[in-house]
Amino acid sequence: MRYPQPHRNGGETQQHFHSTVSLQKLKRFNSLILVFRFSGFCFTLASAVFMFTNYGVSDSLDWLNFDAFRYVFVANMIVSVYSLFEMTAAVWEISRNATLLPEICQVWFDFIHDQVFAYLLLSASSAGTEMARAMKGTCKDGTVFCVQSDIAIALGFVGFLFSGVSALLSGFRVVCFIINGSRFYV
Repeated sequence: MRYPQPHRNGGETQQHFHSTVSLQKLKRFNSLILVFRFSGFCFTLASAVFMFTNYGVSDSLDWLNFDAFRYVFVANMIVSVYSLFEMTAAVWEISRNATLLPEICQVWFDFIHDQVFAYLLLSASSAGTEMARAMKGTCKDGTVFCVQSDIAIALGFVGFLFSGVSALLSGFRVVCFIINGSRFYV
């Protein structure tokens, strides 16, 4: 349900009429966002799990000994928790036709956090990539530690792609809100 928005000059509040067609389009759009958030959640959680279970045969090859790998793990865990929250919010919005927060807060909250967490994933994956590249001398024989680190970093990059698409879609909702005064794009 949409909260009435006052006119900018302090006049009467304005109620928008939305047809069932526009509500169906909004549900489809929210379902699309849910799919991307779910995909991002799966990839970031998988990346965190791969990095957490990554240890070598020697004490020197352990992900805890490398700052970049710890960063990859923490960033992916933060984004997976955020994605879980956003999936819950999306299911709530689809099922109840209302946002968890007031509409203006929800739109900006989603957009800002999507941007921040997408860049966090990109930064962590880039740092992990540089560390993995620097360790190529240690990983000549294709040890499980090195392969698993590479997989965790690759999963983080894929999670970034899905988070980036979610950020684009939430940016579209912000633009619709600025233009129309509602997250509805129709």
